[in-house]
Amino acid sequence: MSDPVTIIMIEDDEGHARLIERNIRRSGVNNEIIPFTNGTEAVNYLFGKDGSAVERKGQALLILLDLNLPDMTGIDILKRVKENKYLKSTPVVVLTTTDDSQEIKRCYELGCNVYITKPVNYESFANAIRQLGLFFSVIQVPPAAL
Repeated sequence: MSDPVTIIMIEDDEGHARLIERNIRRSGVNNEIIPFTNGTEAVNYLFGKDGSAVERKGQALLILLDLNLPDMTGIDILKRVKENKYLKSTPVVVLTTTDDSQEIKRCYELGCNVYITKPVNYESFANAIRQLGLFFSVIQVPPAAL
């Protein structure tokens, strides 16, 4: 039996973070969700004290990543995760308000697994997150490289 997947949510908008977590829970996903409101804290958690991410070795993680953060870009975080030998197989779901086609292309080129533009309408956003939660309940996530 594999370890449960821990969801790392990097979202600076507290209202969006609550909405995301509530609707993931409504879809029946009970995995641990560790929220971060800025990139610095998330990077410190993911990469650990020595910056190598060896502390994450063997953990099954899934990253929910907003691109527009107050202290760094989500693109920078995505790039670092996908270049790291321990984290590169970690699924990254970009969940952002940005719908620029060049930005979407860049995220996929850097290795994001799913790119979702946050709907402006509350109900549409809530519905999209519930569907994402259903997706989380069926996908297989590899542990960080050993």
